[in-house]
Amino acid sequence: MPGAITHVATEEPAAALTFDDGPHPEFTPRLLDVLGRHHARATFFMVGEKAHQRPELVRMVAQQGHEIANHSWNHARFPTLTGHARRAQIRACAAAIAPYGQRLFRPPHGEENVACQVDTLWLRHTVVAWSLAVDDWCSTDVAWMAERLTRGIRSGSIVLLHDGMCDAPDERHCDREPMLKAVDIALERLGGRFRFVTVSELLRTGTAQRMWSHLNR
Repeated sequence: MPGAITHVATEEPAAALTFDDGPHPEFTPRLLDVLGRHHARATFFMVGEKAHQRPELVRMVAQQGHEIANHSWNHARFPTLTGHARRAQIRACAAAIAPYGQRLFRPPHGEENVACQVDTLWLRHTVVAWSLAVDDWCSTDVAWMAERLTRGIRSGSIVLLHDGMCDAPDERHCDREPMLKAVDIALERLGGRFRFVTVSELLRTGTAQRMWSHLNR
């Protein structure tokens, strides 16, 4: 049984920024502006319930050349659900992000077990985790996050960020303004050194690397 994809072994200077828990009516459009200024493409792992409420944002993300993927219907912890409930979560999200969604799935909180993996494979989705977490879900320090992203990026990295927030540890972390600023700073610093592409594009540059893990967020 394969584990989740964490990064890609590649010789190309390419990496994938991924954004979870959106779309958000304020922060997702502003993030698109930031990515557009830096000619960066990204993958958005959307929560189906939010995508259903904001179909115009789903369409906007897709029309600007970004990839849309599945992050469950309402961000439930998958190991605590029955198989039927897990499959329903994935199917409902897939319907909400159609016709733009790819068959890529990130479990809420990165939590999965063998049964979760079986359900995901049954629905022909590939599980995608990450190799670099900027910890924007629990930090508001712009300089620290920008430095973490700048120093941690490698060829083939899959980076975890959030354009929305589910289950925030503190209300202040729902504000995505620090994340937007940190991404803008990091992309400015990294310009010319890396191409930022979608997960699907990154996978075509090399060999997917997988591991079993219990990741936070």
